[in-house]
Amino acid sequence: MSEKEIPLTFSEEREVIVSQAREPDPCVFVIFGATGDLSRRKLFPSLYHLMVDGKLGENFAVFGASVEEYSEDAFRAKLRESTESLSSEKPLDGAVLDQLTAKTYYASGDFEDRRTFQQLRQRLAELDERHGTRGNRLFFFAIPPSIIELVLRQLNDAELLYPKSARADGPWSRVIIEKPFGCDLESARELNRLAAGYLREHDIFRVDHYLGKETVQNITVFRFGNSIFEPIWNRKYIDHVQITAAEEIGIEGRGPFYDETGVIRDIVQNHLLQILALCAMEPPVSLKADDIQDEKTKVFRSLRPIIGEAGVKANVVLGQYKGYRDEPKVAPDSRTPTYAALRVMIDNWRWQSVPFYFRAGKRLSRRVTEISITFREIPFCLFGGEDVCNILDKNVLSLRIQPQEGITLRFLCKVPGDDLAVNSVSMDFNYARIFQKRTIHEAYERLFLDAMRGDQTLFSRADGVELEWSFVKPILDVWESSNEQPVSYDPGSDGPQEANTLLLRSGHFWKALD
Repeated sequence: MSEKEIPLTFSEEREVIVSQAREPDPCVFVIFGATGDLSRRKLFPSLYHLMVDGKLGENFAVFGASVEEYSEDAFRAKLRESTESLSSEKPLDGAVLDQLTAKTYYASGDFEDRRTFQQLRQRLAELDERHGTRGNRLFFFAIPPSIIELVLRQLNDAELLYPKSARADGPWSRVIIEKPFGCDLESARELNRLAAGYLREHDIFRVDHYLGKETVQNITVFRFGNSIFEPIWNRKYIDHVQITAAEEIGIEGRGPFYDETGVIRDIVQNHLLQILALCAMEPPVSLKADDIQDEKTKVFRSLRPIIGEAGVKANVVLGQYKGYRDEPKVAPDSRTPTYAALRVMIDNWRWQSVPFYFRAGKRLSRRVTEISITFREIPFCLFGGEDVCNILDKNVLSLRIQPQEGITLRFLCKVPGDDLAVNSVSMDFNYARIFQKRTIHEAYERLFLDAMRGDQTLFSRADGVELEWSFVKPILDVWESSNEQPVSYDPGSDGPQEANTLLLRSGHFWKALD
């Protein structure tokens, strides 16, 4: 802790449980794309952590499905190896890992072949008997968007998706669809239509893993649980808001995927717009999923469209780090942006005239995801005239999502001494330091549990996803129909200079990536 940070404390005796999380239902967790990078890096380590915590219970099993040829023993060995190397908790509990691998099964097959799904149906029936999973099936789609329709249809034809008319107290079938949900507005609408033809809306879980992060969930508690902030959470007191998702890494061997996706589809359309909605939405009627989704949807509807070449040039900067075109399996003349800065406006009563600045990119100087709320200047300067006050820092509230999760409030304070000297100090709340006895879990761990409980609070709703795509569509249309090149920036920098110019037009500056 620095000398200028004021420590905060936490008392377990004062902890209040607002709602008790219920136990997840028994189920077989079926992962399509079980041999892929997402499964290896995130899904299986998350399942291991949940089993360590005793969250999954006895009546649970995992079934991996993929096109790659593995024996069941070879797949279990692969699962063990990836979990041992990528788990955030070391050392691993060997007994728990043995328990997870013993509950894990695998089959390879062609997703276009009906027999693959007939065999899957038979295997799941056997697992129901062996593990007491009561016919409940949770299907995770860690597969490319282009084959989601195929797998949905095959599941339905094999009677692995229960009819929409099935009894509410009977066995359930749910699907978790990994982002990106579609690749544009039209494909997202079509995917929503197809999924709705087979499943009820409350059985479709559209993943944005940022929503599973503790610090993103804390935005709601911070805003609506503390009365000191509600009166000033509006255009009268807030000057502007910055939402940053910066990464130090590049595309990490994902050339074909990223070169078709780019930063707008990969980060802006989902992660940043979801964070924006939580920061800007009105208080919901309750903390029920639909009430929160209703308020988030109102924010998406209030976004000012960025339309046409002039609108994009005035409000969007797209960049590409030097060396991106030399990455494996990236087109040598690729125009895919790896960096985006946007000026976003919300046309409603609370936020009129307050700019929300987005910044997201790869190969930047730091890995940091945070929200910085800068408050307006004091109305009259008492400290030596306007020239002095102009160089004093404004009050800034920063919500750090990753790493070093926490909240920082910067404000002015008198420096001790005979002279009247002022300086900025920070009041710092650090999750790991305050909650030393509590584990901050990975986002997927919470999302898995909520899907097993049937709780959609931390997932995206169909109308919200389509509104997000509606906002980015005009930007993508202008960019993809032009021949303009993304501006270049150095790896390890804070991004292109043009992004600084975007803020300078309004007299604003990016918060340093620190």
